[in-house]
Amino acid sequence: MTSGVAYDWTSLTGLALIALAIVSVVLMIAWWRGGLRRKSRTQRVAALAVLTLFLCFDLVVFGAYTRLSDSGLGCPDWPGCYATASPVAASQDIAQAQALAPEGPVSERKAWIEMIHRYFAMALGTLIILMLAAAAHARDARAGALAGVTLAWVIAQGVFGALTVTWKLYPAIVTGHLLGGMGLLALLSLQAPARAGDAPRGARDRWALALAALALLLQLALGGWVSTNYAVLACTGFPQCNGQWWPAMNWSEGFTFARELGKRADGAPIAMTALVAIQWTHRLFALVFAAAMGWLVARLWRRGEAARRRAVIIGGLVVIQLATGLSNVVLGWPLVAALAHTAGAAALVICIGFEAAAALNSRNRVLSS
Repeated sequence: MTSGVAYDWTSLTGLALIALAIVSVVLMIAWWRGGLRRKSRTQRVAALAVLTLFLCFDLVVFGAYTRLSDSGLGCPDWPGCYATASPVAASQDIAQAQALAPEGPVSERKAWIEMIHRYFAMALGTLIILMLAAAAHARDARAGALAGVTLAWVIAQGVFGALTVTWKLYPAIVTGHLLGGMGLLALLSLQAPARAGDAPRGARDRWALALAALALLLQLALGGWVSTNYAVLACTGFPQCNGQWWPAMNWSEGFTFARELGKRADGAPIAMTALVAIQWTHRLFALVFAAAMGWLVARLWRRGEAARRRAVIIGGLVVIQLATGLSNVVLGWPLVAALAHTAGAAALVICIGFEAAAALNSRNRVLSS
């Protein structure tokens, strides 16, 4: 396996300037309109975490749009576009590539989609660096440690983003990139301002939260594997798959990770039965996922009015996930439903992250008292 495209760092200065411009605009709005200037040092760290969380959510959804619009190779090098900081400067190279392959992965529209995704990814990294600096300025060791872990995580995400392009949408890399984005959302959720008074009260509450988090992680991984292998439509119809309750499937081929997109490990085209195995496994585990989330919702419902509101939100998001997943199959994978499915998954990650933050803060208060 070779990348076929060399990395070119000559565009890095221009990309950094664009990222700084985006962050400057965001911070000016937050400073003057969002009340950031009236907060204490500690409060600013948490406020920056919320701001970064919002940008990360948008980036995850836009990343899904980049993949679903087949724009992931709109600029076939990294970190810039044909060694430039924007598709404007690379217009001649883009036109030549499009002339050679009119239906290929490179076009001006796709290049802009890919580069906008990269601009905001660099802006996200810049905001996380500012979070780390703000935590150091506030002398908040816990916030500084979390911000440091988050910075390391986003650097790893950048590596996966580079490999996504240069390894030509290698399914395991793309799925890892998706999971990394969701993990970044979870990390940022832990750093948002914590609630008080309605944290998990007993072992069952904590077990319900842990099980829901694990089920969400596994379903995200399965969903990412379905999407990156373009296996969404391998099963038609619902609740059956291609008119069968137990269709012919090849799990070993479908869940072989060291292979290229659309191919088996030996380089031959992947069989439809392998794609069916990927899709059907995701569907089956959706039952486990819904049950785990249902238990968490039930435990939240017992913890008071504020927790009940969150139970309604989480339960509603689960219903939306099931509905958008179903519509992807029966409506032929429409872009709006696919994006809504990704956004719903990201929102669930944030909700579970908030619950975990409340549980951790409650435990810290008990240990320190």
